[in-house]
Amino acid sequence: MAAVAILVGGIAVQRCMRMSKVTMVFLAVSVGCCLVMTVVAASPFGRWNERQMLVMYAFTWTGLMVGLFPSRKLFSAYAEDVRRGVSRDRFVYPVRNQVAFYASVLVMALLGAALSI
Repeated sequence: MAAVAILVGGIAVQRCMRMSKVTMVFLAVSVGCCLVMTVVAASPFGRWNERQMLVMYAFTWTGLMVGLFPSRKLFSAYAEDVRRGVSRDRFVYPVRNQVAFYASVLVMALLGAALSI
């Protein structure tokens, strides 16, 4: 499930941004986060085991992708501006999109935690 979450996230970023470097960085960060979570779980300091951490990772990452879904047109427009060389002083991220993002990640993290127990 974690690998599917990474794959779906990479496809979504590529379709939205259409920038190979951004997609590669996204995939590298997501794989790195997954590896760090499993290493922490395998250490004697971790409270949960590796399987539980992978479930938490997959659910949280899925929540992240679902939460970013309403912002896809905004990110596409921003990526298009970057490709054209238009620079902005600031990137405005609407509050309604922030609420959707935070709520989605929180709900999926809680579901992942409930399934991991």
